[in-house]
Amino acid sequence: MSRYPLRRLLHAVLIVAGISVISFFFLHLTGDPVGLILPQDATREQIETLRRDLRLDEPILAQYLHFVTSALQGDMGRSIYTREPVLGLILERLPATLELALTALALSLVIAIPMGVIAALRRGGWLDTISMTLALFGLSMPHFWLGIMLIMLFSVQLNWLPTSGRGTWEQLIMPSVALGASLVALFARLTRSAMLEVLGQDYVRTARAKGLSETMVVGKHALRNALIPLVTVAAMEFGFLLGGAVIIETVFAWPGVGRLIVQSILDRDYPVVQAAVMMLAIVFVVVNLAVDLLYTWLDPNISLGRTDK
Repeated sequence: MSRYPLRRLLHAVLIVAGISVISFFFLHLTGDPVGLILPQDATREQIETLRRDLRLDEPILAQYLHFVTSALQGDMGRSIYTREPVLGLILERLPATLELALTALALSLVIAIPMGVIAALRRGGWLDTISMTLALFGLSMPHFWLGIMLIMLFSVQLNWLPTSGRGTWEQLIMPSVALGASLVALFARLTRSAMLEVLGQDYVRTARAKGLSETMVVGKHALRNALIPLVTVAAMEFGFLLGGAVIIETVFAWPGVGRLIVQSILDRDYPVVQAAVMMLAIVFVVVNLAVDLLYTWLDPNISLGRTDK
C-alpha cells in the first residue's frame, strides 16, 4: 500500500515541474520588462545595466536553471518593481485566495448535494425539474458577469453588501457566490446522476428489505458511495476555482494571489507571476493527492494495492 502514495507523489512532482517549464518560457514571450521600468529617455548604458541586474542578458535556459535552483533553496526571486522577496508577497496574499476558493467550494457543496439527492429521489417530479433547470442556468453564467450583476443588485441598488475589500463576512458573500455558482449546477447534476445509479444497486434494495428507514438507506448506504465521483470532480474543480479567482478577485478588488497575478502580468513582473503560478499549482496538486488518498475512507472496497497494479 505504501507504493501508491509514493507513485502519486512522483506524479505530483512531475506535474509541478512541467508547469514551471511551460509558465516560465511562455512568460518570457510576452516581451522585455525593461522598457516598462525605465523612462523613454533612458540611455543605452542604463538599459544594459538593468538587463544585467535582472539577469535578462543571459540565455533563457540559464535563467530558468537559476530560477529552479533558487526556488529549491526557498528563494523565488524578487519583484522587478518593488524589489521585495516574491515568496513573501505571495504568502501574504495566498490566505485570501484560499479563503475565497474554499468558501466557494464549501458553499456549492452544501447547496448542491441536497439538491442532487432530492432530485434523484423525486426523479421526474417538479422538484427534479426545477433543480435541473436552475443547474442549467448556473452553468450558463460566466463568473465575471454574475459578479457584476451581484454588485449592481446588492451594492448599488439595495446597498446591502460592500462592493470590494476583505476582512468581514459581508465582503466574502458576493465573491464566493459568484465564484461557486457554476459549481452548484455541476455538483447537483453529478450528485443526481450518481444517486440514481447507486439507488438501483442490490445493496440498497437489501437495506430497504431489512426494514431500515429511508433516511438511513439514503444517508449511510447510498449517499456515501455516490460521493466518490463527486469528490473526484470537486478536487479537480478546486484548481479551476483558483484560476477563476483571478477574475473574481479583480472584479471585487479581493486582495489575493489572482489579483496580484493580473497586475504582475500587466507589469511584466516575471518573478512574481512565475512564483504565483507555481504556488497555485502546488496547492492544486496537494489537494488532488489528498483526495486520492481519501477514496479509501469513502469506499472500503477500493484498495490502494490493487489500484497500483
